[in-house]
Amino acid sequence: MVHSALRSDSAPSAPLPAAADVVIVGGGVVGASVAFHLAEAGVRDVLVVERDEPASGSSGKPIGGIRAQFSDPLNIRLGQRSLEAWRAFTTRPGADIGIDSVGYLFLLGSEAEVATFQQAVRVQNELGVRSRIIAPRAAHELCPFLDPRSIVAAAYSPADGYALPKAAVIGYLCAAQRLGATVRTHTTVTGIDVDGGHVRAVRTTAGTVRTRAVVCAAGPWSAAVGAMAGVDLPVTPLRRQIALTGPLTPAPPRIPFTLDFASTLYFHNDGAGGLVLGLSDPRQEPGFGREFSREWLEPFRDAALRRAPALADLEAKSGWAGLYEMTPDRNALIGRAGEVSGFLYATGFSGHGFLQAPAVGEIVRDLYLDRTPFIDVGPLSAARFEGHAAAVRPEAHII
Repeated sequence: MVHSALRSDSAPSAPLPAAADVVIVGGGVVGASVAFHLAEAGVRDVLVVERDEPASGSSGKPIGGIRAQFSDPLNIRLGQRSLEAWRAFTTRPGADIGIDSVGYLFLLGSEAEVATFQQAVRVQNELGVRSRIIAPRAAHELCPFLDPRSIVAAAYSPADGYALPKAAVIGYLCAAQRLGATVRTHTTVTGIDVDGGHVRAVRTTAGTVRTRAVVCAAGPWSAAVGAMAGVDLPVTPLRRQIALTGPLTPAPPRIPFTLDFASTLYFHNDGAGGLVLGLSDPRQEPGFGREFSREWLEPFRDAALRRAPALADLEAKSGWAGLYEMTPDRNALIGRAGEVSGFLYATGFSGHGFLQAPAVGEIVRDLYLDRTPFIDVGPLSAARFEGHAAAVRPEAHII
């Protein structure tokens, strides 16, 4: 098991290295995964710079879903690869992340939704994902909160589930430190020096670091980091919130991570005798605000009345707000900048960053080392948006 805290060289008072082989901007789960995979591969001087504390952004959410239940082969394979890594996390890199394979259950309220998911399940099954379409009664047996009369069918993938994002971030960073990486907190990047089309240095509030490579894993702040190097990363911040019921009496049954496809309502166990409640509020405007408020509980309760009436009146004892890093098509940005040598990016995950982080760490490692990744991420290049407006609709993409 890893130590529960980062080494003291992660503190703001620690000296900043004068040079590094690669500087990773962002201490969330993606940056932490990249740091671990690079250090494990023998990259000697890996520096992670984090403007706050590790997992202080979206990676700090109480529970994160992990799944391979997507509609396209690329995201399915990213999810599969990551699920394998999450299950093996206690031995590599070595930390308990509270993984619980409760399954994912998508609730389908129309024949059109069923047809969409039938096609997705066919693709998933061809790639080895054990998902299937089930009848309303079978869905109710898995999730007793569900009113089976309110749905036509459901899509169920038993191997999916959830884990603890903050534990994963600390686990990755502690392992990276043991392998020689340096982590600096409360260190904000203020500029990236580019000369002749090549990265030369990263400027921060703690000093300047000479480097030939930067990995932007800055989540919602990635557009600004990319702009420092002259790289366009069309990432828009969007607040997302969850509510926590606290312990309930009687304690809820163990249920899958349950989502209503039409409304984006979702709920699951919190690991402490209560439930996590969520919904992607379509009224939310883009922005960096991260205060928790309760206005989104109104559409949540409306959706719950239709699908799971027993949840509609549950009291939210507390809550959490974080930022999604949205792209125009809700798919990630992973690749190397064509216009600036040495600038790599892994961002824009649109709510899927935690579940895909292990695979993304592998891919960025291979891109940095000029190896061929296990999957072609060319379709995720930021270049796909060149010449197109980078506007993003506020509703979430959940499959």
